[in-house]
Amino acid sequence: MNELIEHCLYESGLTADGCWNELDDYAKEAIERFAKLVVKECAAQVDHIVSEGGKTKGDLIREHFGVE
Repeated sequence: MNELIEHCLYESGLTADGCWNELDDYAKEAIERFAKLVVKECAAQVDHIVSEGGKTKGDLIREHFGVE
């Protein structure tokens, strides 16, 4: 899991003692997929803005969160 997504899970309280450990693997994977979908949607909203190096702002957001 990407370190930044893991930090967001921590900040949301999902990794609080007992909470994350009580989830099954399917639920954990679903939460991680949800986080990645949010990142992808945000990145898609700014993909039309091109930054230095020919990358879009969306590319930079996806790279920052480690989402393809």
